[in-house]
Amino acid sequence: MNAITLNIPHLTSEGFVELAQANQDLQLERAATGEVIIMPPTYPWTGKQNSGLNAQLWLWNRQTGLGIVFDSSTGFTLPNGAVKSPDATWVSNERWETLTSSQQQEQFSPLSPDFVVELRSSSDSLEKVRAKMREYIDNGVRLGWLIDPKTKQVEIYRPGQDVEVLQSPTTVSGFDVLPGFELDLNQVW
Repeated sequence: MNAITLNIPHLTSEGFVELAQANQDLQLERAATGEVIIMPPTYPWTGKQNSGLNAQLWLWNRQTGLGIVFDSSTGFTLPNGAVKSPDATWVSNERWETLTSSQQQEQFSPLSPDFVVELRSSSDSLEKVRAKMREYIDNGVRLGWLIDPKTKQVEIYRPGQDVEVLQSPTTVSGFDVLPGFELDLNQVW
């Protein structure tokens, strides 16, 4: 199952919000160029892996209280105008509190998360997911992980640094963005 891209001329940010609200059963993203991307539901195996990943991040955050964890159905409006829904997302309390209204917190929040994860499913093109990771970093995300269960590879994205590639790691560190967090990949593979 592949994503479907729709070109809807003159679709504004407000129009995209209306489209998403009218089609809540669909997972939609908006490219910076304005195209609407309709993504299929994940296969059960991918959903299981994603749940394990989110659970570990959520438990770490509950212990530290440093921010807020979001799941794959949460959209964020990046500075380039794209609305993206990473598989797992974390935003520091400090950055979340900069949002000036409840509307900014209730719709597609206009901020780049501090941390994102994309978990590559069997239907994902590696180049498309890598492009998405570069877009996150180019728009202010401080740390991103591209996890590929098929190859047991993790690509670590950070601003101003080359992509670091780990082959078959058992854990991956949150560095200074997620202090003390280590993802146990045995729960994801």
